Amino acid sequence: MDEGNSSQKVEVESAYEVLISFEFVFILHFVNETMGITDKLCQALQNQSQDILDAMHLVSSTKKLIQQFRDEKWDDLLATVISFCKEHGLDFPDMNARYVARFGRSRHQQEDFRNEHYYKVDIFNAGIDYQLQELNHRFSEHVMELLTLSSALDPREAYESFRVSDICSLVDNFYPIDFTDDEKNDLKKELDLYKYDVVQHLGFKNLKNISELCQCMVRIRKSEYYLLIYRVIKLVLTLPVSTATIERAFSTMNVIKTDLCNKMEDEFLSNAMMLFIERDIAAIISMDSIIDDFENLKRRRVPFS
Repeated sequence: MDEGNSSQKVEVESAYEVLISFEFVFILHFVNETMGITDKLCQALQNQSQDILDAMHLVSSTKKLIQQFRDEKWDDLLATVISFCKEHGLDFPDMNARYVARFGRSRHQQEDFRNEHYYKVDIFNAGIDYQLQELNHRFSEHVMELLTLSSALDPREAYESFRVSDICSLVDNFYPIDFTDDEKNDLKKELDLYKYDVVQHLGFKNLKNISELCQCMVRIRKSEYYLLIYRVIKLVLTLPVSTATIERAFSTMNVIKTDLCNKMEDEFLSNAMMLFIERDIAAIISMDSIIDDFENLKRRRVPFS
């Protein structure tokens, strides 16, 4: 056997040892369980039309389930992993024995450091705490307050209990520069009338989300009478609950700004990214209309047509 094949054989054997190790099996089962809890939330947040109220409830529910998994499911997870190892003839350690790292150097030097402590504290608890930390970072108390106050406009909630104070707080706390002091006072008066006029409208109780409420107000011409409330609704509809657009922007940047095109200015890059991200819309714009618009920007020495 030549040196190249021998080296590959050593790498394969090393990889195989890792794959059949208890630590690897434990981590796979742990990731499978945690991803099962967060999967619905991840899918929902990728939806560009995600409803605010649904997102708020889904985030809260996911946090509770993850915390419950941390507090109550350690024994069940460990039993499942050990059962898997027995079924497939894999070795598993004594949880009360002193921990010895099989791969790499151990960070722990204590004589009484047990296997259970390593798997429960360093992997199980640490992994869940990191996920909770990320959720709390992305959906902080400030963000949750914004979503909670915004839910006061949701027709499913408002039909049972319309909260004028929450909508006023929403404007005061999150949209102070979008409304003058006089408009804030007028908004309170609009809301008092809106509570009995629009909320009690026959078609209101059949609405499913804020987007449908906005369309309904236009359809029944209430947007013309409740201009300030309609403005609040439009502002709430622009809340970035979904991260899909941001992620597509970063992916697009890698496609457009290559090694050959790495010196383009910010404005040109932004325009190119917009065309790439919204290419479905750009596809319906005719080339002739683009040429006409470009020609009309200013007078040119050579006419285009």
